[in-house]
Amino acid sequence: MDKFWLKSYPEGVPHDIDPEQFRSLNQLLEDSFRKNATRPFSVCMDRWMSYGELDELSSALGAWLQHLGLEPGARVAIMLPNIPQFAVTMAGILRAGYTCVNVNPLYTARELEHQLKDSGATSIVILENFAGTLEEVIDRTPVKHVVIASMGDLLGPWYGRWITFAVRHLAKMVPAYKLPLTNGRTVTPFKRAITDGGGMVLKPAQSTLDSVAFLQYTGGTTGLSKGAVLTHRNIVAAILQAEAWFTPALRRLGDVSKTNGIAALPLYHIFALTLCLLAIRWGSHLTLIPNPRDFGKFIEVLKKRPFHMLPAVNTLFNALLQHPQIKSVDFSHLCVSQAGGMAASEGTAKHWLQVTGCPMIEGWGMSETCAIGTNNPVLNTEFSGTIGLPLPSIEIAIKDDEGRSLPVGESGEICIKGPQVMTGYYQQPAENEKAFTDDGFMRTGDIGIMDERGYTKIVDRKKDMIIVSGFNVFPNELENVVSLCPGVVECAAIGIADDKQGEAINKQNLTGYKRPKYIEFRDDLPKTNVGKILRRELRTAA
Repeated sequence: MDKFWLKSYPEGVPHDIDPEQFRSLNQLLEDSFRKNATRPFSVCMDRWMSYGELDELSSALGAWLQHLGLEPGARVAIMLPNIPQFAVTMAGILRAGYTCVNVNPLYTARELEHQLKDSGATSIVILENFAGTLEEVIDRTPVKHVVIASMGDLLGPWYGRWITFAVRHLAKMVPAYKLPLTNGRTVTPFKRAITDGGGMVLKPAQSTLDSVAFLQYTGGTTGLSKGAVLTHRNIVAAILQAEAWFTPALRRLGDVSKTNGIAALPLYHIFALTLCLLAIRWGSHLTLIPNPRDFGKFIEVLKKRPFHMLPAVNTLFNALLQHPQIKSVDFSHLCVSQAGGMAASEGTAKHWLQVTGCPMIEGWGMSETCAIGTNNPVLNTEFSGTIGLPLPSIEIAIKDDEGRSLPVGESGEICIKGPQVMTGYYQQPAENEKAFTDDGFMRTGDIGIMDERGYTKIVDRKKDMIIVSGFNVFPNELENVVSLCPGVVECAAIGIADDKQGEAINKQNLTGYKRPKYIEFRDDLPKTNVGKILRRELRTAA
């Protein structure tokens, strides 16, 4: 395949990466732990954790998990927000030779039951705030071992106890629960598992690049979530691709290990997860934001110390811009404002640049691609309206419904191939048959156009396309136009069955068949926990 987009690459970005330099993701993690033992890994509520502590704690948890007698590759679920326990648990599971299953802490009982049953998870590490949800379904799942974490477990002996007390008794954020201990099930406090594991020996895992590292469940914005099988090779490749792309923007720091990345997006989501692993690769540190929806506290954290990377979805950038204290934040050290997870709007990008002086760079990826696919060059200063160029070692093809590659400039399904692309959906042979083309590309469900420079523009999701009088109308285009109107913070466009064609609303920007018939103003829109607008729920309500 002619990778003509390589001619558009920024200076210093390699054309390819080599995941084979590592035996497994575990080697990458442990190399960094040893090299950066005295450096900070994370700060949360003003309490710091070093790489040495992450090494020691994750080793202890991994050894404790091994003593349970789980079989190699066993699935262990993680149901935690952005607190230090997340990285300890993730690294512990991997180092023990098991598979991480990330779970949205805000899942309903029905959603949690589906994921635990579908993944076959036999163990779960969960914050006590959400244990009541687990109680409702645990007897209908394969879970045999539960580790219960409290908010303050890793925030120091005194401050940590205070935080846990405040969460339980002042904020009353821990509903009463009682997990059944039938059929040999065990329930263990997180700190007890760490303490006991500290007296055990972690046996080296036999993981290879082909071992499964994560079952990463899709966001479910288009229906029931599926588990994307991500191997150690997939994750290592994604880390190296992100490193190759982002390093040029951070050269002014002199040393990427000085980077302070803001982890406001939930770490269970693939976008934040990959950037967390990139931080470990660099030996840099993360500022953990347990509740980014508390924008007042979020902004207070941003004001405490210089920060250099801020990954977010368009709605989060928007919400920050609307906050009255945003102009009190010092953005002079910010090198990368990475937008992903959903389409970035031109209105938000222009406003962000005006307020912060740092351009909002849009990229594109999926759970199935470890969040890595395409990205705009990080030193761009203008909003391109595209998702950028394929990253190193990635091929993008625009294909028709029969799997034929289309010429430059023609609209079709974006298909992707690369070492970071999943091996398939877990136990979904029929879905896997549909997911890949005969020549090995994964179908993404996104409709796009690639230009002569190699930049791709997403037109919309295949499933969100609206048919008006026989013409295709893509919601993204409508939403981008409306977002430019004064007073509009965010918007979503859906199609409603109607015998009559719509009335003209915005003749200047939209041709006749694209003009919406109704505009409904709401105080807010339904979203996933990451901030993606759920058009599916809007269609149901309509």
